[in-house]
Amino acid sequence: MLHTILTDGALRLVPLAEAHRAGLAAACAEDREIWAIYPTSWAPDRFDGNFDALLANPARLPFAIEHEGAVAGMTAYIGIDAARGLLEIGNSYIAPRLRGTGLNGRIKRLMIDHAFAGGFRRIEFRIDMRNARSLAAIAKLGAVKEGVLREERITWTGHIRDTAIFSILRREWQGA
Repeated sequence: MLHTILTDGALRLVPLAEAHRAGLAAACAEDREIWAIYPTSWAPDRFDGNFDALLANPARLPFAIEHEGAVAGMTAYIGIDAARGLLEIGNSYIAPRLRGTGLNGRIKRLMIDHAFAGGFRRIEFRIDMRNARSLAAIAKLGAVKEGVLREERITWTGHIRDTAIFSILRREWQGA
């Protein structure tokens, strides 16, 4: 079962629920400028509609990121194709106070380990080419950059986004 509680010390990934709304809203409000490079804005004026849509979307398995008992962000399994053994990790946001602390690597390792243990063989990451922080973080995990999908989507601002696609294969991860 992919959508379960994952833990690593004071870090918990908990299936996102209504109970996380206020904490996640506060975390997302800590960096209102970052939303310009995300496909969807989670700024206060757009938060509730996006939160409701995420909870209602059966194609996504979202998690609240809890650190030391407080909601610090979100992440999700998306693009899940169990028949083909692949999924994507995305819809990720971490509050600014926890960036650069190694927390993101711990989150991704928990999710990657869990997906591979569940039988998946390929994990993808799709990142806006303007998001230098995320591009560097995924490369640091050992993901392989497969290329750039040019003009792959239109973001909430109307920006036509080029998307870098990275992957990690189970056999690579287990050998690391």
